[in-house]
Amino acid sequence: MSSTINTGEAAQLTQTIEMFEVITQSQPQDYQSLEILKEAYLKLGQSAEAVKTSKRIAQAYVQLGQLSSALLEYETILQRDATDKDALAAMAQIQSKTHITELPEAADLEPNPMGVQELTPKVKSNGNVSAKSEIDDGRKVMRNIFVDSKVISSGDFEMCWTTPNLHETPDEVMDPFVQVLAEKGIVQIDKSLRMILDKSRLGYLMVEKYDVDMELARSFPRDLCQRWCILPFDRMSKSIMVATVNPFNKHAAEELQSVTDARLIWYIAQPMDIIKVLRRVFR
Repeated sequence: MSSTINTGEAAQLTQTIEMFEVITQSQPQDYQSLEILKEAYLKLGQSAEAVKTSKRIAQAYVQLGQLSSALLEYETILQRDATDKDALAAMAQIQSKTHITELPEAADLEPNPMGVQELTPKVKSNGNVSAKSEIDDGRKVMRNIFVDSKVISSGDFEMCWTTPNLHETPDEVMDPFVQVLAEKGIVQIDKSLRMILDKSRLGYLMVEKYDVDMELARSFPRDLCQRWCILPFDRMSKSIMVATVNPFNKHAAEELQSVTDARLIWYIAQPMDIIKVLRRVFR
């Protein structure tokens, strides 16, 4: 175990590993969860497990067609052990197929538009989101998922979709769209989440089984979290993990990013689990 962490931190890291091992076993291409897993292993001093996870990250990038990112990950492995046969063979295979001989700068890599918000320009305005003429709250994408695919009617969508008033402070956590659909008996939660997961390709997190960092959640504006039903639930180094039901809400993502310098990593979770935790956080 690393000498720089205490018993409590070690226990939290162990729980993180257990949780994200489950996530990544069922979703092997979820490289942002794998990144968190790798960092947890490194913090615990489990370098062998960290290297194995790094290889899983590189393989996920290859499967997603992000070959430059895969090469960068293999290069990281070789910086620790220049004789690693797996990394050398994988790099040679990628380079023979693509003729990539030089690694790109990190800033040139394409970010996951619905996952890590690290490369998204930040908007600073005293905790408020940027002055845009329209709110990009994911309505268009959600309509495409539910209406264009004939899952629900246009009328049902309009009845259940709510665009909140940004000038009002919500007294309670606002029910997200999929929760309203379920309460009205239109679409069950599980079906909605499966469609959102398929579209976003984000990881799924069981919030009810996670030891949420309540103080971290309280450090973010109450109205922001309640209005958009988003839950910052843990910190890992320079990253903050956030649970949501609407990963297409760019407005909420920009608003949350405007109040932190940390990288945001988003996960899909059950709406009622998010709501229950937010009620405890801001009671």
